[in-house]
Amino acid sequence: MSAAQEIVEIREAHRIDEAALAEYLSHELEGFSGEMRLRQFAYGQSNPTFLLSTSDKEYVLRKKPPGKLLPSAHAVEREYRIIKALQNTDVPVPRTYLLCEDDSIIGTAFYVMERMRGRVFRDPTASEASDASERSAIFDAMNDTLAKIHLLDWKALGLKGFGKPGNYMARQVSRWTKQYQASKTDEIESMDKLIRWLNDNIPSDDRTTIVHGDFRLENTMVHPAEPRIIAVFDWELSTLGHPLADLAYNCMGYHLPDLLNKPMALSSVNPKAHGIPTEEEYLAAYCRRTGRSDIPCWDFFIAFSIFRLAAIIQGVYKRGLDGIASSENAKTYGAFVKQLSDAAWEIVSKSKKILK
Repeated sequence: MSAAQEIVEIREAHRIDEAALAEYLSHELEGFSGEMRLRQFAYGQSNPTFLLSTSDKEYVLRKKPPGKLLPSAHAVEREYRIIKALQNTDVPVPRTYLLCEDDSIIGTAFYVMERMRGRVFRDPTASEASDASERSAIFDAMNDTLAKIHLLDWKALGLKGFGKPGNYMARQVSRWTKQYQASKTDEIESMDKLIRWLNDNIPSDDRTTIVHGDFRLENTMVHPAEPRIIAVFDWELSTLGHPLADLAYNCMGYHLPDLLNKPMALSSVNPKAHGIPTEEEYLAAYCRRTGRSDIPCWDFFIAFSIFRLAAIIQGVYKRGLDGIASSENAKTYGAFVKQLSDAAWEIVSKSKKILK
């Protein structure tokens, strides 16, 4: 899907003082001039994202949502820092222009970046690819891009302090447990069991790389005519952490159920016929690119990734109930949380380490 097809008028809950924004940008953004028009990208559940147009140029503005926010959530400042740090690496990202942390301008912090043009595949099976050959190349490009992120020298990029090296998985389990509990609306037995199991089975491996935090096909942009990735978006959850957490999140499609009849699982299609690698093939390609000999504790990382997705969706659902979500569909997401926690619990129930 072309990103241009996803542009809508600004939702009522996300309206801002456009005059104040235009005045600020006329002084702070080099080359910004002329009459400004602001519209919203329809997709995106976390940080509202807007197409900002003048007579001769287009930009993308990304901001925090309105209302009371969960601790450490919606960190557009962190997004801006990591995207700016990656400008001259082989990881494709948009060019950044400015970060505004002054809430008095439009109500929340925001940043402005380059408007990219390409294809965004919302369907995890890349059904809109031209054929199986192109689809295979797109999946391989996604694998290559993730490996490049994990191979970056975060110290050389000036990212010391961007996260805490070591003890990442323990901190992540704790963080997302708190995020889930802060937005909890219903009792879910499988989620409670899953949280206990994750706490009891944290891997001892503590290696540290840059992690994207939400790396999936939907958060990349593919060249308009070629099967290569030209940009990686949505770095809100990026930090210094364990690369297998990123890899497992990227591979969730091999394990997810279809959510309320919405296709989410890669198993919903015939992988070979559609040019999609099996999970084993995808993992082998990643190992080859990163120099890994194996991937230990895979059940833990997959279960954690599904748990974290459930916690994120719970937050989206709660914001929907509160009327401040970025998507009008957010209020329909409540049932997804139980489906996801049930799926993750089924995975760990078959693991060698079972919580009694």
